[in-house]
Amino acid sequence: MWILSDERRMLRDSARGFLEGQAPASHVRQLRDAEDPRGYAPALWQAFADQGYSATLVPEAHGGIGLGVTEAGLIAEELGRTLRPTPFFSTAVLAAWLLREAGSQAQQACWLPRIAAAETVVAVAVDEHAIHRPDRLRAIAKRDGDGWRVDGRKQAVVDGHVADALLVAARCEGGIAWLLVPRDSDGVTVERTVMVDSHNAARVQFENVRLGADALVGTVAGGAALLDRVLDVGRVVVAAELLGIADEVFTRTVAYLKERRQFGRFIGEFQALQHRAAELWCDLELTRAILRQALADVDAGAPEAALHVAQAKARAALTAERAVAEGVQMHGGIGVTDELDIGLFLKRARVLQALFGDAFSQLDRVAILTGY
Repeated sequence: MWILSDERRMLRDSARGFLEGQAPASHVRQLRDAEDPRGYAPALWQAFADQGYSATLVPEAHGGIGLGVTEAGLIAEELGRTLRPTPFFSTAVLAAWLLREAGSQAQQACWLPRIAAAETVVAVAVDEHAIHRPDRLRAIAKRDGDGWRVDGRKQAVVDGHVADALLVAARCEGGIAWLLVPRDSDGVTVERTVMVDSHNAARVQFENVRLGADALVGTVAGGAALLDRVLDVGRVVVAAELLGIADEVFTRTVAYLKERRQFGRFIGEFQALQHRAAELWCDLELTRAILRQALADVDAGAPEAALHVAQAKARAALTAERAVAEGVQMHGGIGVTDELDIGLFLKRARVLQALFGDAFSQLDRVAILTGY
């Protein structure tokens, strides 16, 4: 099994200690009830930056730490344990990775230091349909003199409602254009949406949005490959967060089995529940193994990275679904009450299972990538 190095173990433990102390799962309920239009706590996001987590993927030359997707996945796994909404996924993972890999020197110098310092939010806009179909982009980018004109509609844009800029994937002559669009550009309309887990996303309309030549990120010819790669980065980090959710629910459920008494015994003494818990533990360990391999492959640019990412996302989605279902059932009637955190984990898992492709779409990718 792929083993964490001492440095990565220290990073994971540091993130776990910070989040357990600063952002326990119960805070999600408080943030939801406060109906804060931002959907996250800026003070926590700044504290995140003070710990260096927002700078994980930012190169040292731009004020970051210069680590890889594996380290981002370890942090995401700990975020899954606490459920705390932050712009980490949208900004410190997707946007930072895109700009690091394909941004011009000017784009990197403008945005990466601000991402590292948690001074900005940048969202990535890909999805346009009720389900994840990146092969059916309808947003259009056309050459407009020396610049670009963008028309189209995006939805499920994570943190799009608070973003200062949007990295938009749009079809154009010759391929796919990635364009850096300031949110305050003329013709950009942003509508906040609140998902079932109380996290935020946005619908974004682009109508005759005119941009300069310097808005293009990377090249049109390389845009499709860049889309595939950034989606795989997103999928594997989402898989890590799903693993964190599943592991935390498992831990809480086992603890409950050891304290709840029925028929004069702890319910954890009943063999049927022991078998179910043991099977779930096996699922967790299998998921952890394929996830860590997928993270390593993404960082290494391995040829099998896409296959392993699809397997990791599918496995993590199914394991999280089983974990939250077992957690609710083994807690009994209180499992779905708002007072207990298990229901919050269930809702978050449902959203992440669908983000960038659910388990069944990823299993389809596995079949295609293995020649079926």
